[in-house]
Amino acid sequence: MSVEMRSVPLGEFVTLKRGTTYKSAMLGQPGPVLLGLGSIERNGGFRSGNLKTFGGDSDPRILLKPGDIYVSLKDVTQSADLLGAVARVPSQVREGRLTQDTVKLVWRTGDAPADYIYWLLRTPQYRAYCRAHATGTTNLGLPRDDFLAFPIPALNSARHTLVELLEALEGKIENNRRMNEMLEAMARELFRDWFIYFGPTRAMMEGREPYLDSGLWSLFPDRFDSERKPDGWIQSAIGDEARVVVGGTPSTRESGFWGGSLNWATPKDLSLLSTPVLLATARKLTEEGVSKISSGMLPQGTVLLSSRAPIGYVAIAEVPVAVSKGFIALECDQSLGNMFIWLWVVESMKAILAKANGSTFQEVSKKNFRPLPILRPPQKLHDAFDQIVRPLYERMVMAEREARSLVQVRDALLPRLMSGELRIRDAERMAEAVT
Repeated sequence: MSVEMRSVPLGEFVTLKRGTTYKSAMLGQPGPVLLGLGSIERNGGFRSGNLKTFGGDSDPRILLKPGDIYVSLKDVTQSADLLGAVARVPSQVREGRLTQDTVKLVWRTGDAPADYIYWLLRTPQYRAYCRAHATGTTNLGLPRDDFLAFPIPALNSARHTLVELLEALEGKIENNRRMNEMLEAMARELFRDWFIYFGPTRAMMEGREPYLDSGLWSLFPDRFDSERKPDGWIQSAIGDEARVVVGGTPSTRESGFWGGSLNWATPKDLSLLSTPVLLATARKLTEEGVSKISSGMLPQGTVLLSSRAPIGYVAIAEVPVAVSKGFIALECDQSLGNMFIWLWVVESMKAILAKANGSTFQEVSKKNFRPLPILRPPQKLHDAFDQIVRPLYERMVMAEREARSLVQVRDALLPRLMSGELRIRDAERMAEAVT
């Protein structure tokens, strides 16, 4: 890897290849993953949620493999958080496809410092550069020439050390994310088997061997009742099994309501989560502000569901929180705990979405949500389920807290990449944080 002794424009390292439109009829069919705006985190990084595949023909020049870097040169909002935002294709995406909204970085030489440039395009200095060169009023754009003119500082030893640290941090953050995906999948699969497919009861009726230990197996009935539900289970409504409340938004014209220390969640807070664990919110209220919301501060452990713009984000609040109008919040009692309610909400999303209505935008109202049916198992079975799933969830919380700490270290390092300033003592201390 050669090292220049001066800053050079990005265009000396790369050219750009823009993606193309695609036929929506081919969405969801086997093929490459679409890498559009929705696959890039705000201010940079790969976003793994809600990825879709495309089964149509694709120009090989707009296909990407793991490690390839792509960029958004537009933003459909005024925040400019996605303008110039960069992402790198992760190993779990075997093949990706650019859309009309993204461009691929094509390296001019095989020895170009790709990792170094990737992290430079994650720095706050680069993000400020993108905002300063934005064009347009409704939809923002970053001209190709301005993007390619971004200055790339010389790669000295300090910057090389920083890149190694950033790569190590990224690896640990990604490992935590993958572990949490696995833990959530385990919890969901157990819920489906026990409370949606009624697997143990069906197995008994079909004469199959038990696949749970005898203590758990004995908690399931061996037949269905006349309503085709496990014998002894009670048909109820979610509004009878949890306290269902909605939130509010204090007047933004009253400065005394805002800037306090009390968490106030909006659907955007949940949209930024890779794990269904809410540890903090972007905006804070004062006690006076919270007093303007009828549901007030909700306790830790409350299950949150975004009920509009858009519907369907789900998380458990790990801090006391007030919520905006865009939420249905569920406080869980002792009979059905928040583990059961959380997974019921996730697995009932189709039924929840069917209750949405509205002329301006779709919304699920509290009135329409409360009658949704929920099947309540015997308390001993519920408690056994909770004892299995809660430790999985608590591991998710621990991993998410660690990931947030690692992100803070990463964000503290990024500005130094442009300045090239890193003392050996600082490098050693930060290396310890990721080992």
